[in-house]
Amino acid sequence: MRYDDQDRRSSNVEDRRSQGGRGFRFPGGLGGGGGGGVRIPVGGRGGFSLTTLLILGAIMLFFGINPLEILMGGGGIPGGRNSFDIPQLPRTEQADHSGPRSGLDIPGLPGGRDASAQKTPSSEDEMKVFIENVLADTEDVWNRVFESSGKDYPEPKLVLFRGYTSTGCGMGQAAMGPFYCPLDKKIYIDLAFYDQLKQQFSAPGDFAQAYVIAHEVGHHIQTIVGIADKVQRAKQGRSKEEGNRLQVRMELQADCLAGVWAARNHQLNQRLEPGDIEEGLNAAKQIGDDMIQRRQQGYVVPDAFTHGSAAQRQRWFKLGFKDGNIQACQPAFELPYEEM
Repeated sequence: MRYDDQDRRSSNVEDRRSQGGRGFRFPGGLGGGGGGGVRIPVGGRGGFSLTTLLILGAIMLFFGINPLEILMGGGGIPGGRNSFDIPQLPRTEQADHSGPRSGLDIPGLPGGRDASAQKTPSSEDEMKVFIENVLADTEDVWNRVFESSGKDYPEPKLVLFRGYTSTGCGMGQAAMGPFYCPLDKKIYIDLAFYDQLKQQFSAPGDFAQAYVIAHEVGHHIQTIVGIADKVQRAKQGRSKEEGNRLQVRMELQADCLAGVWAARNHQLNQRLEPGDIEEGLNAAKQIGDDMIQRRQQGYVVPDAFTHGSAAQRQRWFKLGFKDGNIQACQPAFELPYEEM
């Protein structure tokens, strides 16, 4: 993608990377506001010593239990749009997060450090600038689209974090992959995800990274125009398999919206270079449900799909890119499931 120092950078990026893995205080509860979170007693009367906490944490890790899930009362993001449901890398392969070490700096914990894979601050700074450039381009495109319909486009915030962070939908963790929270209308990304996308899923390239952001912005659009609420209501009273199919439609429409953005952004800003679209299509393929299931378990269970197959994700991105029109993405909720 073509960017230089003169290109606009979005002011809607919130950098929380310095907060990851610090101390023993965790924000708690759905909604992310007030209350001040959960404080773990350390030392003193009725508390635990730091050594005791570390030993307990090590024991839980040995038995496959994530200590943070115990501390936070579960690790999910209720209502969050987790579009890149990527399994966490084995502890020995976790990408490094640079920054100060903390009392909970245990290999394998979200926010922990792995000395075998150091990531330089300069490379993360460059990635932050790239993300600000891409988010600015999404703002340029979608502001124009909404203005053409006489509406305002409420720009989303994008939060960079390390390991874990509080969100309007609960506690977010890096292992969940990038996600969108409709309750606070923010996109959350741990930069280590891009290392995983490149190394574990063989999906390198700057446009692959931009596609991730554009897809999450697609979920933001679904939220502000009311599609997300309609889908959530439609899921009520349905079986898990039927709910999954509705969720797949959501994800494929977001892929289509990412394609629309790519086309309009190139018309507006001339960003695309040879090979960019192929990078995006490869990323869509590698994170298809069927591809992930084959890697994890060696076979495919279509009823368990929540994001769409590799072929579906590629098809809908290409449809949005070819048409360049938001209306092209509406059939994601109109076609029979077998024809998607």
